[in-house]
Parts: sequence; C-alpha cells; structure tokens
Amino acid sequence: MKRVEGTADVKLIECVSPAKSKWRVRWDIQEHEDGSADYMEAEFLNGRPSDEVVKALIMDWYNQKVDETILKGFSYEGVQVWLSRENQFNYKAAYDLAVQTNGATLPVVFKFGTDETPVYRKFSALEELTDFYTKVMLHIQKTLADGWKKKDTFSLNKYQVE
Repeated sequence: MKRVEGTADVKLIECVSPAKSKWRVRWDIQEHEDGSADYMEAEFLNGRPSDEVVKALIMDWYNQKVDETILKGFSYEGVQVWLSRENQFNYKAAYDLAVQTNGATLPVVFKFGTDETPVYRKFSALEELTDFYTKVMLHIQKTLADGWKKKDTFSLNKYQVE
C-alpha cells in the first residue's frame, strides 16, 4: 500500500492487468486545484479482492492513521507530547493519584519533546496537572471521534465493478 499521484477521477477499484489478474484498490482521494489528486493504493495479484478484504484493508488504514494522530499529534505548551499507550497510562496514573491525594503526590515530572531534544515539565499544582491531563484526553477523544466519522462515510457500494 502506498500514496500515489494521479487524477481525481481515478477508479476506486479496477483490473489493471486481466492476463495477470492484477487489481488495484484506491481510497482517501485528495483532490488538488490543478485537477490532479493523490490517493492511497493497494495492489492485489490474485484476482479481485472480496468486499471483506477491501473493507478490512481500508479500515486498518484508517485505524493506523488514528493511532498515529493520537501518538504524535498532540503538543502541550508548544512542545510535542508522545502519547504512547505507556505514556497515556502513566499520565492517567499520576493524575488519578494526585486527585485522590488532593495533590500530596505532586510534584511529578514528565518528559516531553523527543529523545534528541527532551523537555522536562514539572507539574507542582493539581490545577496544572488537571489542565494537562484534560487536554490529553480531549485530544484522544477528538481524534477517535474524527476517525469514526471518516470510517462511517466509507461504503463498499463505491467499490462495485461496472
């Protein structure tokens, strides 16, 4: 699977080599002002993929994009925050413990940025940590909701061969 340049009116599914039974499936078409477009494309060498295979391919791709956006699409105070599952768990644990103890477990220090240019952020007040954790959770919820909206617009009907 790869992103390809082409025209906006590209067929979503087509047999590109009947002799070899080679098919291409395309999605996420991004049209440009000049009439060109780019889109994701996957090739199948053993005949037309089934509806289930097409749906699984595209849904997996959407899920991967959502995961990538959650993982590295958030910044706090202008610094990128890496939201791996482990970090999400650590942020939640630190927040929950601080709330349960009314801030007695503070300060807590988190590493933001990258390994090459780390930025250490110390949270000394419960209000600061609450602001950070709330923004993390809103980012994750918004990303998931946006991903579901895009997946909800997906229809296999577009992939019927004429």
